[in-house]
Amino acid sequence: MNYNDEAYRLDAEIFTAIQRWHDYGQDISDEGFNELALRIFAHQLRYNEPYARYCETLGVTLDSLPSSWEAIPPIPSAAFKEAALATFPPAQAELSFATSGTTAGESGRHYMENGKLYDAALLAGFDRFMLPDHMRLRYLNLVPNPAQQPHSSLGYMIARVSERRGDGATAWYLDGDKLDIDALIGDLEAAVEHDRPVCIATTAFALVHVLDALHERHRYFALPNGSRVMETGGFKGRSRVVDRDDLYARTAERFGMTNCAIVAEYGMTELTTQYYDDVMIQGHDHEHASVRYKVSPPWLRARVVGPDGFTLPHGVVGALVHVDLANRASCIAIGTEDLGVRFDEGLVLIGRESGAALRGCSLSAEELLVR
Repeated sequence: MNYNDEAYRLDAEIFTAIQRWHDYGQDISDEGFNELALRIFAHQLRYNEPYARYCETLGVTLDSLPSSWEAIPPIPSAAFKEAALATFPPAQAELSFATSGTTAGESGRHYMENGKLYDAALLAGFDRFMLPDHMRLRYLNLVPNPAQQPHSSLGYMIARVSERRGDGATAWYLDGDKLDIDALIGDLEAAVEHDRPVCIATTAFALVHVLDALHERHRYFALPNGSRVMETGGFKGRSRVVDRDDLYARTAERFGMTNCAIVAEYGMTELTTQYYDDVMIQGHDHEHASVRYKVSPPWLRARVVGPDGFTLPHGVVGALVHVDLANRASCIAIGTEDLGVRFDEGLVLIGRESGAALRGCSLSAEELLVR
């Protein structure tokens, strides 16, 4: 079988799994996930030369394939800055997204061979975890505008969601780091006046500045029922970091919404699929819960690993490894510097790794509180 036939068949299988979950709630069994993950990994060893060389240094080749998806070697996320990690010529990419810059200001790229597969994965996850009520919202966006930053994966994601799930009145308020607060206030007033529920898609850093500006103007809003906020992180490299409990409390107060209408999305440029807080699918049952669990579609799974790279038990803090079947054309397993801990209910994020002080430390969900 040649490359095109193999890539087409794998993408079709992944797309079918996405659609079955999206349309019918059909999960992927452990056996099914393992089998498909290993076939995708073998495909990548055949056609992704930098990844294959990296795996070979770890003793993993096509002649010594692992028997479990948990043994697939994760490529460090920083490696995307060092090589074109793709199974196909990057010039043929339908989409390409810039990774975070290094201290020298350089960035890498995640190349997507199949834009339809990317769209299917992001919309299926968004629909389940951000739109379980199927509401048609007005998207007010405080994330990079793809018209200015066409290689921002976050900007692309929100543009797609706004186009496919919005009411046609999408607006963007960031010009670089410059915030058009007056335009945002005007659109919030219009939404209230016309009873149009909104989704404010925002980085954490931008949200802080919005709340500060509203505080200076003594402005509060009672946003229409069904309104929500999607917070995407974004304090990395910033001089100011705000506690999320405080951030969400201030947000709920300023916009007249409940805490469970504020959802944190967790994603990476190096992944195709995203995690979300479970608060929208739990609804008001979650309103007074002390822990937010990150949940994901069934084709994305997380491992929590110790210094030796082996999977740690539930309840033990370690570094996160993400295995994303939708990363067919790049690297299926991504190692990160993020710390987390798994429970039956989902994943709890701890933060960025700092000297690995917490790795291997066992904590209860209640001790972790809201992250």
